[in-house]
Amino acid sequence: MRRFHVASDEEIKNGKTTDIYFVRAKKVLETKNLDKVKVIAEITVGSLPENWVWGVLCGVEEAVRLLEGYPINLYSLPEGSIFFPEDFFGFKEPVMVVEGAYGDFCPLETPLLGLICQASGIATKAARIKRIAWDRLLVSFGTRRMHPAISPMIDRAAYIGGFDAVSSLLGAELIGKKPVGTMPHALIIVFGGQVEAWKAFDEVIEAEVPRIALIDTFYDEKFEAILAAEALREKLYAVRLDTPSSRRGDFSEIIREVRWELNLRGFKHVKIMVSGGINEETVKQLKDFVDGFGVGTSLSAAPVIDFALDIVEKEGEPVAKRGKLGGRKNVWRCFNCMVDVVKPFNEPQPSCPKCGKPMESMLKPLIKNGKIVGGLPPPEKIRDYLLKQLKNVSL
Repeated sequence: MRRFHVASDEEIKNGKTTDIYFVRAKKVLETKNLDKVKVIAEITVGSLPENWVWGVLCGVEEAVRLLEGYPINLYSLPEGSIFFPEDFFGFKEPVMVVEGAYGDFCPLETPLLGLICQASGIATKAARIKRIAWDRLLVSFGTRRMHPAISPMIDRAAYIGGFDAVSSLLGAELIGKKPVGTMPHALIIVFGGQVEAWKAFDEVIEAEVPRIALIDTFYDEKFEAILAAEALREKLYAVRLDTPSSRRGDFSEIIREVRWELNLRGFKHVKIMVSGGINEETVKQLKDFVDGFGVGTSLSAAPVIDFALDIVEKEGEPVAKRGKLGGRKNVWRCFNCMVDVVKPFNEPQPSCPKCGKPMESMLKPLIKNGKIVGGLPPPEKIRDYLLKQLKNVSL
């Protein structure tokens, strides 16, 4: 009996989460002795959600773990790569390439796509918010809105996409960081008063945890900010506004009032954080007044990226269904211009169509004959790689 409605590692690895039509396809191929036909399949996306012009590839490490041990070869853009649906000339851009007998990997298509579709959507949303907020603190607060089984994946994708910290215990463990959070309204309500709760938090919680007071439980945010500052004085690191939309009015004006009153009383060191219903638009509106954002549902429930896997070569010959380009390809990039060019695999290294400099090959080998041959860098290095690219793209 399953306590929770989730698949185990073994079930995912063995293709038990696949769609039935892949199982039937494999059975037909085996019966007709076609299961060992060698193919090359590419993963591409037709378009991105919400008019995004670029995405962030995430979930590559899990894809490698899924395919490890199967007699295939895998090539991929490095995890954390910004990618485009189409290259500079309008050709579809593959983000991954699988090479092998189709019968060996067809039952894994469903989990393979699932591992990168959702993680890439979250990482892309995180990167878009990071591109707007940039030097403001960004904390992933969204795992409570999603199935707990995927909370580590959500926080890892958010961190790779540029967020500075995550709130869930397992998510923080996965990225090798300490979880970050403040306090719930329930703590203040149980104590029956804000000051009592803030002081108890300060007395009990270890000193290295920043003192961030939640200031919108019972009274006006400006008044509670003053109460918090006077209660904790120099210990107070920040105040957090989680004001519900029904009470916000002009939220930027409320934040300006809080900042003014804190500064007026000598508490310029106290930072302001906001959470609750934060998305790209609110970050854009508030980033000039706010030091940090806790972003929840808009991040964890980001649109998935609709990747598809299609055969483009069979037994060394180009072939493809309608709407797809046949033949194995390579993706070349100029990192200075953030321009990509897709070329047939055997064509030589091209020059950037913008600046004329030699371009870099992007599809790196990760698995050869079932064995991992490519590096799987830690989340921090993937995040650094993403941030370098992010500086050179716009929304």
